Amino acid sequence: MQKKKSAPNYARRPGPPQQVRIIGGAWKRTPLPVLDALGLRPTPDRVRETVFNWINHQMTGDWDRADCLDLFAGSGALGFEAASRGARSVTMIDTVGPVVRQLELIKDKLKADNVRVLRADALAVARDFIQRGQRVDVIFLDPPYQQDFLVQALPLCAQLLNEGGLVYAESGERLPFAETDEAAEDVPEWLQPWQLVRADKAGMVHYHLLKLR
Repeated sequence: MQKKKSAPNYARRPGPPQQVRIIGGAWKRTPLPVLDALGLRPTPDRVRETVFNWINHQMTGDWDRADCLDLFAGSGALGFEAASRGARSVTMIDTVGPVVRQLELIKDKLKADNVRVLRADALAVARDFIQRGQRVDVIFLDPPYQQDFLVQALPLCAQLLNEGGLVYAESGERLPFAETDEAAEDVPEWLQPWQLVRADKAGMVHYHLLKLR
């Protein structure tokens, strides 16, 4: 049986080049370019504003003690947003060469000493962190949709979080949490360790804040 690859498959996106902006912290309003040819799909500004408000509420704003892991960094919008708000460290992972080079250029431009950029397989890095006993406080999961990355990544995230840690997960469909106690047994195994803190939808984007039960 062929081993399933975990490299993102970024579809080509038609239309003009895009950019997003950092919405809070030291680098507020700084534009982040989005590589057109690779069809990156950055988390929209208003979604990030909502999500970081959720995280701030859970963390009581203590970003200076937060270590963050952005497993499918793409445009870097989530990781650089956390770094802008003073996260102690942000490790950003992507496997696509031009994406990683763009992230490194932004890191250098911002003089973001709290950011580390790695070109690597996201799931392999997660497994390596687990083996080394490394733990983080916030994990960002915004992988390409329809490739089962959340199914593969969330069980690893359960072993990576410090107590009270949070996972932001974005997907093309709402995660199948139980709506009633009677439906709890229908929740897939990979989702059972998780509690849904908040969830919302913007267009085709479903976004969720999770913590371990």
